[in-house]
Amino acid sequence: MLQVGAAMEDITPKAGGHLLSSGIGEHRPAEMVVDPLHVKAVVFATGERKVCILSVDVTLFDEAWSARVREGARAFGFAPEQVMVHAIQTHSAPCMGNIFLDPDFPGFHGELEYMRGGEADYFDFSAQQAIAAIGKANAAQRPVQLGVGTTVRDDLAFNRRMITRNGSVEMPWFYSSLQAPLGNTHYRHYEGPVDPEVGVLCARDEGMGIPALLLHYTCHPVNVFATRHSAVSADWPGAWGIEMQRAFGEACMPLVVNGCCGNINPWPGFTPDFQPDHWRMGRELAASARAVIERMQFTDVETIDWQVKRIPIPLKAPDPERLAFAEEMLAKHPEPIWKENYLDGEWFRAASIMSVEYHRKRSATLNYEIQVFRIGDVAIVGWPGEPFVEGQLALKIASPAKETFVAHCTTQYVGYIPIPEAFPRGGHEVNMSYWAKLAPEALGMIVETTTGILNDLWSADCQSARGAK
Repeated sequence: MLQVGAAMEDITPKAGGHLLSSGIGEHRPAEMVVDPLHVKAVVFATGERKVCILSVDVTLFDEAWSARVREGARAFGFAPEQVMVHAIQTHSAPCMGNIFLDPDFPGFHGELEYMRGGEADYFDFSAQQAIAAIGKANAAQRPVQLGVGTTVRDDLAFNRRMITRNGSVEMPWFYSSLQAPLGNTHYRHYEGPVDPEVGVLCARDEGMGIPALLLHYTCHPVNVFATRHSAVSADWPGAWGIEMQRAFGEACMPLVVNGCCGNINPWPGFTPDFQPDHWRMGRELAASARAVIERMQFTDVETIDWQVKRIPIPLKAPDPERLAFAEEMLAKHPEPIWKENYLDGEWFRAASIMSVEYHRKRSATLNYEIQVFRIGDVAIVGWPGEPFVEGQLALKIASPAKETFVAHCTTQYVGYIPIPEAFPRGGHEVNMSYWAKLAPEALGMIVETTTGILNDLWSADCQSARGAK
């Protein structure tokens, strides 16, 4: 019978710990805790076959950090490919690792190490807590049946790329009707879709307790980031989890899988007087999830399977003009240029452009990891970086699984992964050099390769051995 174990550990930073920079080169120390941060682990096992999903309440992490955690899981019988490490991407939390500049880019050590993305002491602490959570979840396994279901909410997340009157793209901000009494009339339409699916994978034990929930929705967790600068919060994923524990008890472990939200934010572009509120969003998602669970049927699950594949994705071709700008800037100013408490934006842009060139000197491609877990007839897919939601929607349509839930920001941070049509329009997601360094065909390559993995795991040859669909 399927066994499930779940556990969590606190990873809330200490006062003064560096949070994700909201400005170029800004040191953003934590001043208060709106809600704590956790690392949550859920283990699914049948016999000797098992996988672990880890959901971490941080913004981003690099491959070195996730590799350390996955290696630590060997002590509990997991190979690295059996552990999926996922950052929910709350912007009111620390980052872990070299996120903002290439590891070979010189400088920014000691007191300035936060400029690379975070602080080593917090990396060590959070990695230890993550490994501890895996061990506790592995030890807590109990027999369960699984239920899976979905509903839709199209009123909580919105495409954040707005097409303007001249065809370019802007990212909308929430606004007052006093500021714009006729609305955002300089916007024509949203560039693309959202994924309205609210997914629920629920483990139920023989006493009808719910030891673990895997919850899926797709949206940038930026409500608190936009309204309380120095606050720590797991944003809507944390609020959703708290509400589910209120409904099903403290013994219930709700683990959130945030989908491909590279172009999705929690506020609408055409609605005045909207107030970002992660507690409201958590309550709404919890109400939807409870409705799914109350109508859910539970069955035995015998199939646990997994597959990991790495594909070489080309970097974008260098822009000679931008590269010449970066080389000239850094030749004149090899040391950072500071303006009050911030790095000069032009200097940092040059550093970001050159970071891509440091990568290019090592390799013209990025070794991108795609990870797929099969749990019964449910697929859990791990994609690094911030893919646009269009890729997730295409995969869900192509998938042979009954339900397919995609976790973004797994394994390694690789930047935004836009649709090809986004590049000529511009916008934040394609202009930041180190955060948008992959070629326009990247998203299509990822979807195509992942579809092949899913078809392999659900192939007719596998069904008799691994459990029929």
